Amino acid sequence: MPPSPLPPRPLSPLPAEPGSPRPAAPFAGRRIRAAVIGAGAIGRGSHLPALARLAEEGETEVVAAVDVDKDAVTAFCAEAGIPHAYTDLDLMLAEQRPDLVTVCTPPTLHRAQTVAALRAGAWVWCEKPPVPSLAEFDAIEAEEGTEGGPYASIVFQHRFGSGSRHVRWLLAERAMGRPLVAHCQTTWYRDAAYYAVPWRGRWHTEGGGPAMGHGIHQMDLLLDLLGPWSEVRAMAGRLVHAVETEDVSTALVRFANGALATVVNSVLSPDEVSRIRIDCERATVELTHLYGHANDNWHITPAPDVPSEQADTWRDFGPDVPSSHLEQLRELIASMRAGERPRSSGADGRTSLELITALYKSAFTDTTVRAGEIGPGDPYYTALHGGAPGWAPGAAEEVPA
Repeated sequence: MPPSPLPPRPLSPLPAEPGSPRPAAPFAGRRIRAAVIGAGAIGRGSHLPALARLAEEGETEVVAAVDVDKDAVTAFCAEAGIPHAYTDLDLMLAEQRPDLVTVCTPPTLHRAQTVAALRAGAWVWCEKPPVPSLAEFDAIEAEEGTEGGPYASIVFQHRFGSGSRHVRWLLAERAMGRPLVAHCQTTWYRDAAYYAVPWRGRWHTEGGGPAMGHGIHQMDLLLDLLGPWSEVRAMAGRLVHAVETEDVSTALVRFANGALATVVNSVLSPDEVSRIRIDCERATVELTHLYGHANDNWHITPAPDVPSEQADTWRDFGPDVPSSHLEQLRELIASMRAGERPRSSGADGRTSLELITALYKSAFTDTTVRAGEIGPGDPYYTALHGGAPGWAPGAAEEVPA
């Protein structure tokens, strides 16, 4: 029996609802004026190249950069040909009036900088982790525009590219049957020298341990593929490093669609890998990579009774577009021009932070935590450590010999 054809893949991952009003395009006929906050490695190595590529395509122009270090931002601007260097964010926003601000600073600064940009009328693209708590995320969302922006989006570049788009489509169409079992791991290695940097391993400045600072990308992609989660049961440990946060965590997650997942986040693993595996009724789909993925990093193994012609359609990922800051920024610019909320903003951007918050609460209270239960009045709503004994700042236990 020939395989039944799948519907065509959508050109856009989030098509507009039929009959929904579309605001007038606010940036028609001109480039998006962008500014970069933070002249460090992530701004130089990821944001600027993406902005420069879109500038070549006539989409963007970088008009300014901001950093508290005058020498650093001056050198940053000189190297990239950016016309205006600032050490004062408010002054830059007032004088340059950018359309888009990209935030490349430590997490503890994200809320204030994002709110300042939104109040100045700029859209925001902020590096992960977005903010150190759900309370701060909700405070940012309250500052967003109501119709047509400006909106604040989080850098979750692993969601973007041809591989994740194709698999998301297969899962949404139930092409391989229902998703049943999933595994999500971010098992990386960070030595003592890594944690010698004063702001690392601390709740206030890094925002969390590997669950927040490292595994957030894979967990976000898992949620993007499988949809809403419903409950989590977790454990966390401080097995090697003398830090405030954890250095390893494990979790069991139930999804609203019934699928069950295991999640492991570690900085204790010399054989480093980032991995997602989803077992569906008719096939297993697996992604294995480290810091980014292309089509070849995805593998689909059909069940024994699946016709080879059917499996071949599942394995047709189309032209290879690797995950990257560029691909997310390209979609964000398209959303800006359409006056639409971008992916990984608002409720869509909040879901990963909520899962991570629930993971910490479950691990530190030895309870099952359900989606939606952490809100104002819950200590974990305002701090990921929740004030838990042995985990709150200053309570790090001695590392066993």
